[in-house]
Amino acid sequence: MAKFIYHPADTRGHADHGWLKSNHTFSFAGYMNAERMNFGALRVLNDDFVAPGMGFGRHPHSNMEIISIPLEGELAHNDSMGTGSVIKKGDIQVMSAGTGIEHSEYNHSESEPVKFLQIWVIPDKQDVEPRYDQQTIDYDAAKNNFLQILSPDADDAGVWIHQHAWFHIADFDAGNARQYVMKDAENGLYIFVLNGELDVEGQKLNTRDGLGVLGAHDIKIKADTHAEFLLMEVPVR
Repeated sequence: MAKFIYHPADTRGHADHGWLKSNHTFSFAGYMNAERMNFGALRVLNDDFVAPGMGFGRHPHSNMEIISIPLEGELAHNDSMGTGSVIKKGDIQVMSAGTGIEHSEYNHSESEPVKFLQIWVIPDKQDVEPRYDQQTIDYDAAKNNFLQILSPDADDAGVWIHQHAWFHIADFDAGNARQYVMKDAENGLYIFVLNGELDVEGQKLNTRDGLGVLGAHDIKIKADTHAEFLLMEVPVR
């Protein structure tokens, strides 16, 4: 029988630095909760708001898979590999930090805020060669469907990372229901609601709620209202 781990939106850690407002599903920076360190390989799920013209200056990372998904506005990226790019809603960015990389992320606009998800996944390989990739998502294909946006396979749909993980994004009309079948029965599934209301096997979820699912082969997800959400299937052992 599946086990649920429910994280209501208002139980997340919160940081307000003026130019940056961030909600942390798992322990991060000044937010420390021994019961909210991670969900298996899913280590960080930050819901960030960055004021116009502001951002994160050049800083280092190593041995982490870092995924950014813009929700509103435009995010400018630069890194020590010479990559310079701008991503917006409809894009997904991935960076394998591996042996070490430095990067910066800034709001590309001087007038509009940017909102994005910053997600860290613990890799299954250490000290890999750093790499960067981004892709544009066909959001139309997410309508009443689970659209794959990340996998472990460079030849599969979406970006890829060094981990046995799959991400899907969905945009459901009210009343639409579908069964998500796990790619690996030993993985867990973390559901994060971007907006709207879901029913997951009787568990009600609202905007920005999160739900970890353990021990399931498949799971029924129904939209009680129009809803957009992210599914993150990751190893939990």
